[in-house]
Amino acid sequence: MWWIYALLSALFASLTAIFAKVGIKDVDSDLATATRTLVIMVITWPLVFLKGNVVLLTSSLNKNNIIFIVLSGIATGLSWLFYFKALQLGKVSQVAPVDKLSVALTIILSVLFLNESLTLKTALGAIFIICGVLLVIS
Repeated sequence: MWWIYALLSALFASLTAIFAKVGIKDVDSDLATATRTLVIMVITWPLVFLKGNVVLLTSSLNKNNIIFIVLSGIATGLSWLFYFKALQLGKVSQVAPVDKLSVALTIILSVLFLNESLTLKTALGAIFIICGVLLVIS
């Protein structure tokens, strides 16, 4: 079931690149990122309330959760700022694949920091992603 959500994520990430490229024409990329973030808040917070999960805010988040969710938010914000700037300056067909280099980097970091096992299949996948990015940028 997880792979259905992953495919939907990939689909919407793809649409994000296309919509963003059109939307940032003649607009400051930081302003566009802030607007995008506001839209995400308007979409996600009602979901939290509708599902009744707002009570979990105080009962299920411990200090460690909060630290790493905040760090993830900072990383996401920086990623989006750089992504929108790259889209503004480059071609979507080049920026998006380079952005997806994050997949290979995530595989490497998950092995180093989360002690996840690295299979031959996963390692080859990461290598192919890296090679694909090198082809796109050359």
